[in-house]
Amino acid sequence: MIQLARKIIHVDMDAFYASVEQHDHLEYRGKPLVVGFSEGRGVIAAASYEARKYGIHSALPTKKALELCPHLIFAAPRFSRYREVSQAIRKIFYEYTPLVEPLSLDEAFLDVTDNLKGIDSAEQIALEIKEKIFNTLGLTASAGVSYNKFLAKIASDVNKPNGLFIITESNTLPFLKTLRIEDFFGVGKVTAKKMHELGIKTGHDLYQMPKETLIHHFGKAGKSYYHYARGIDHRMVDPFQPQKSLGVEETFFDDLTLKEEIIEELEIVAKELITRSIQSQFLGRNCTLKIRYRDFTQISRSQTTHFPLGHNLEELWQVTLLLLENIQLKPQKGIRLIGLSIANIDLEKEALNNELNQLQIPLIS
Repeated sequence: MIQLARKIIHVDMDAFYASVEQHDHLEYRGKPLVVGFSEGRGVIAAASYEARKYGIHSALPTKKALELCPHLIFAAPRFSRYREVSQAIRKIFYEYTPLVEPLSLDEAFLDVTDNLKGIDSAEQIALEIKEKIFNTLGLTASAGVSYNKFLAKIASDVNKPNGLFIITESNTLPFLKTLRIEDFFGVGKVTAKKMHELGIKTGHDLYQMPKETLIHHFGKAGKSYYHYARGIDHRMVDPFQPQKSLGVEETFFDDLTLKEEIIEELEIVAKELITRSIQSQFLGRNCTLKIRYRDFTQISRSQTTHFPLGHNLEELWQVTLLLLENIQLKPQKGIRLIGLSIANIDLEKEALNNELNQLQIPLIS
């Protein structure tokens, strides 16, 4: 077993929603299945691994998914069932440590440095957790083990599905330098596109970039990217860290001066926000659009809706266009940045947090 100084595990359920549906419905097993609705202009919430072979993934528009696989099976989302299974999974986590930081219904960080079972190996704990989840719930999970959250998160994606991967201090830099920039935690499609334009395609390329250059192009996130390229992440596993908002910003090399350009780029940002929202299962009722000009003057507009935003591109886009119309755009000034965010957690998310708080979590004596 590999020994680590600080022991962090990231557990990520494999195609969680789709796997629950395939577990509960024998007729779905081994077939391309998605969680979502076949009508309208919605997006896919989750895709089974059989569906992924056709190029189908979460956040993909329903229409496109049917073009890729006409015989695709659609299962209506059952969030109460997913929360039930999620609670059972977390109870397994709490057998080992009270330091569990949920990221969504299907993934969490665990700090097992000082664990309740006195097990010295984080690898052994990860294997036990995976085995218990499978034996108890019939579902598979992938796990990453390392000495910080960033590396543990990346490691959990290496051998999916049903995988386990360990990143030690000695193999961190060789591993990161060969990693595609898209596979870095915190780098979405929009950011990856911008990094490619800067010549950053791998962890090695990112490692070569000066900190000041990254901060100039990516703001505060640039500092994090600089540290991530070196395997540095000082964030602690925090069991009491609810997500309050979710947003995407894009800074442009060349200022936008036409409204058509603004709408085109804003649509890219909206799609990225939907993708991140579905991945983290975040919903909010407040949407904010931010515009920053060349001279760094900034204007924003917000709208609170009676329905949750975050999983339906058409609904988010309608609100976004409404906000855009409420801004007296001055394209001639040159637009440097566009940002879109959702906040004010949905009632279902609040209910989940309340359920988590009510769990009997053992404390380390």
